[in-house]
Amino acid sequence: MNKKILVTGATGFIGSRLVKKLAGTSDEVFILVRKSSDLTSLADVLDKVHLIYGDITNLASVEAAMQGIDLLYHTAGLTYMGDKKNALLYKINVDGTCNILQAAAAAGVKRVVHVSSITAVGIAFDKKPVDESVTWNFHEISLEYARTKHIAELEVAKAVKKGLDCVIVNPAFVFGAGDINFNAGRIIKDVYNRRLPFYPLGGICVVDVEIVAETIMAAMEKGKTGERYIIGGENVSYKKLADTISRITGAPKILLPLPFWMAKILKSALDLYKNKNKISKLFNLSMFRVASEFLYFDSSKAKRELNMRYEPHENSIRSAYEWYKERNLLN
Repeated sequence: MNKKILVTGATGFIGSRLVKKLAGTSDEVFILVRKSSDLTSLADVLDKVHLIYGDITNLASVEAAMQGIDLLYHTAGLTYMGDKKNALLYKINVDGTCNILQAAAAAGVKRVVHVSSITAVGIAFDKKPVDESVTWNFHEISLEYARTKHIAELEVAKAVKKGLDCVIVNPAFVFGAGDINFNAGRIIKDVYNRRLPFYPLGGICVVDVEIVAETIMAAMEKGKTGERYIIGGENVSYKKLADTISRITGAPKILLPLPFWMAKILKSALDLYKNKNKISKLFNLSMFRVASEFLYFDSSKAKRELNMRYEPHENSIRSAYEWYKERNLLN
């Protein structure tokens, strides 16, 4: 029997790939969007989905959107690495999630997949990849984004205790075709344009957006209630990632390692520099602080329970680069 599915955050990078996959099924797909939302990323499937206007920070609009819905994918959230939007991060990532959970429970939604973040899992301080069982330790780095994603997961756990069937997924750093807002893709653009003269000393877990979208759907189908699943791939240092991007894009290699203590001094000097456009937007201290740590993850639970597939990180970088290149988005 066909189900009614609601997706929040449908215009985002992960959300739009998910909606495209869902639109190819026999289920009826509804997407919650704001009147001001840019629907460009969904242009080719808009005739296959139903638009519902609302905002996750507005409980009444969420309650209205939830009527008659069977399954809910909550991918909406604000990703921002800095300290200038703390109130907004809390409003969207925590209050918005609370609204979603409350409305879903009241409307009798059968199952919710909450798309969280690996910042809600933790940091691999000794470079050994961490799994879902690690105690959250991101508080050792002051990052409001991570704190709000962590609190949102605590709210999901409360909702599960009250009887809501909910599964959590934690995508790692997502690359691939369709990253219209240059989330992870910013590093590709900046290496290509020679705006990143140095690399941080940490590392990240890279995963392709196609794998993320299909694993989120698998979590809806096979995930265990109240469990979380890390959706990750290859763990690579920023040096290795930068080398891969240089090789694929033909840009020169980045040769300068930059420890965090030195980055702080350099940032003070750069703030006085008039031509800031020549330096990557990635170079803010919050982001660089995180990039100086190892966000390495063990995704074996998702492989085992959700049949998640694995691809080398080069594939994701290449598909993202080619997608940007075809659309002249790199200049």
